Amino acid sequence: MRRVLLVLALIPAAAFAQPREYFGAIAYSPRSGAHGWSNDHPSRPNAEKEALANCRKFAKDCKVLVWFKNACGALAVGSKGYGWASAEKEGAAGIEAMKNCSQHSLGCSVQRLVCTTR
Repeated sequence: MRRVLLVLALIPAAAFAQPREYFGAIAYSPRSGAHGWSNDHPSRPNAEKEALANCRKFAKDCKVLVWFKNACGALAVGSKGYGWASAEKEGAAGIEAMKNCSQHSLGCSVQRLVCTTR
């Protein structure tokens, strides 16, 4: 029994820790087309605050379009509109953002695709 206790004592506490949650966000200015993003923040408010700050370096009317946790976010922009999405995988976020943009505009393309660490 001492061997079992000794082995457990040698296992680092990190082995029993819960996975970390990482947050990200994308902010956008419809008027100017400026955008900002963030990733790997410990909370949603922190992620949104940084995305807004990065966008507001270029435009005053920025708003957070999407936030995500341990996932990816995407922004697609076209000639007359935009779309956004979040998904577990990078490709899925981009595809969904394109679909959402295409409902409002022609010529959509992904302008920003960002993921958190997982």
